[in-house]
Amino acid sequence: MTITSTSINRVLIVAITPYFLEKGWLWFQENFTKILQARKSQPFFKEHTIFLEQGQSLSLTELLRSLDELGYEKVFGVRDPGEFSHQGGVIEVFPLNRKHALRIEFIGNNIELIEELATNAEEESSRAVLKKRLSSQKVFSDIAGLKEDEYVVHLDHGIAKFIGMHKIEEQSYYVLQYAAEDKLFLPKGLEKKLSRYIGFREPKVSRLGSPFWVKTKRKIKEEVEKLAKELLSLYAAREISLRPPYHPPEELYFRVQESFPFKETPDQLEALKDIEEDFSKQEPMDRIIVGDVGFGKTEIALRAMIRAIEQGHQAALLAPTTILAYQHFSNFTKRLAKLPVHIVLLSRLQTKKEQEKILQDIKAGKVDIVIGTHRLLSPDIEFHKLGLLVTDDEQRFGVKQKEKLRQLRTSLDMLSLSATPIPRTLYMSLSSLKGMSIVQTPPEGRAPVVMAIEKRSDRIIKEAIVKELKRKGQVYYLHNRIGTIDAVKRNLEKLVPKARVGVVYGRLSEKELINVMNEFEKNHYDVLVATTIIENGLDIPNVNTLIVEDTTKLGLAQAYQIRGRIGRASVQSFAWFLHGPNISEKAQLRLKALKESGELGSGYKIALRDMEIRGAGNILGKEQSGSVNIVGLNLYCQMLSEAVEKLRNKS
Repeated sequence: MTITSTSINRVLIVAITPYFLEKGWLWFQENFTKILQARKSQPFFKEHTIFLEQGQSLSLTELLRSLDELGYEKVFGVRDPGEFSHQGGVIEVFPLNRKHALRIEFIGNNIELIEELATNAEEESSRAVLKKRLSSQKVFSDIAGLKEDEYVVHLDHGIAKFIGMHKIEEQSYYVLQYAAEDKLFLPKGLEKKLSRYIGFREPKVSRLGSPFWVKTKRKIKEEVEKLAKELLSLYAAREISLRPPYHPPEELYFRVQESFPFKETPDQLEALKDIEEDFSKQEPMDRIIVGDVGFGKTEIALRAMIRAIEQGHQAALLAPTTILAYQHFSNFTKRLAKLPVHIVLLSRLQTKKEQEKILQDIKAGKVDIVIGTHRLLSPDIEFHKLGLLVTDDEQRFGVKQKEKLRQLRTSLDMLSLSATPIPRTLYMSLSSLKGMSIVQTPPEGRAPVVMAIEKRSDRIIKEAIVKELKRKGQVYYLHNRIGTIDAVKRNLEKLVPKARVGVVYGRLSEKELINVMNEFEKNHYDVLVATTIIENGLDIPNVNTLIVEDTTKLGLAQAYQIRGRIGRASVQSFAWFLHGPNISEKAQLRLKALKESGELGSGYKIALRDMEIRGAGNILGKEQSGSVNIVGLNLYCQMLSEAVEKLRNKS
């Protein structure tokens, strides 16, 4: 902090709100008197501003509380707008509405001195960072359904244990337990600085009001700023690459939009709006759509691909399995049958001669949409003008695999789809290096899956299958060992003699896989015994019972994804997650988290919970520890997001 200062008589401090963030310093200077008048009659200005003058009677504690309520962050040393610090009888604060920070000195309950410190802020940069903080707090501060004894992070006071709600007169308070029985009562309505802790299960909790948290936060911020520079350098080539902004949608897009047989959910519409905004910029899009299986991510991707085609580009969809690629090809072909769009499937389903013809057409620009598996990453593929790459189930692909296509054209637009995004992608999206749209509103008529976690028994298996067959439905039976899968099939045929049982697993040829799945879809089988290959399979509305033979062998995100194979119609669906007699502690945690994720649209939360169980690691490394665990994932990502935004606006 620079020592040079200038004494002033009176000052206004405004809240960190979208309304004030739109105004420049000059506006506040020109309207100073009008704002003071408005404070007398308009609740908004009275609640969102503080007026101070030398000699004013005001307790230091009251000012600290007011700064907290206005959204200012407590730090060890003030550097940027939106920050304040406190030491003894001195408060330093950098108001949003001023070009310099202030030092306010108290003697008793009186303001003795107000000084303006010679610290400059770059207006556009600082406002962009504060806007990012406001928007990110909406994502990070998701504490709906907070349970007692869960750990939370308060931006100014650190990690605490939530021990319940407490009501005093008409006001409800969150009660946060710190070390040495210290308690913080946080009024309901002011929880924007509060977020869930995601990291180690038992984080270190310090005393309330100790300098430990502020010092810790400062140290992590310094590390995060270094990391932000590294990340921005990694993305530098892509940032430099520009492409012409997309022109507005045309007839082809509107015809596809009109042919959608369902009503779009609000989240789908918001995601489409986000993509349209990305297309309107010169910088290539890099966005992830996070949403549960069956919540309409594919429709969003299809419309994005049509927008690319309207620009004269080709679009590619990369799927992790032949089954999923074939499903997309079938669905897209039906949707676009009456439109002048040429779609091809490229996988090992075709003969070598058929593949050669497809490759020639792609190179000549005769193909608009290419759907394929890892075959799309082969070196013999040459696109005529690839503009958009969609990656379905992005967690199944490594960074290097996706970069292969990006290297073909640095200005390539990227769209990823995921029900449970991997931690690295979460980091990137939460820290503003990727755009993220969350689709968590279920389609009309969708009911949550009724779930049971039980010790495995033939009685449970038989009852579940018989119950489903009585209502003429079908069953997925997950057994993830190829060596014993035929024995399981025979056992099920003994348990339920009327059931027609099919088998599918990854070692079948791709043509056999497609044939079995087609037969199952046509209701030629009642029960399909399968490995985890069904994790990314055909969406069959008639399959509404799932039996998982040994749930403990699955990761949390994987179990959640497999559960998404059922419950895709208005019919009530049932999932049985079975286990053996002995379960490890981590497996118990996964099962508990899976049971708690019963509501629709939980995929994003599952990804966060999965990180909590496994340990949240360093963004660039594989180690399952680091700075993230000290302050929690949410605050770490918020810091990283702000650091990236700050560096971007300075460059």
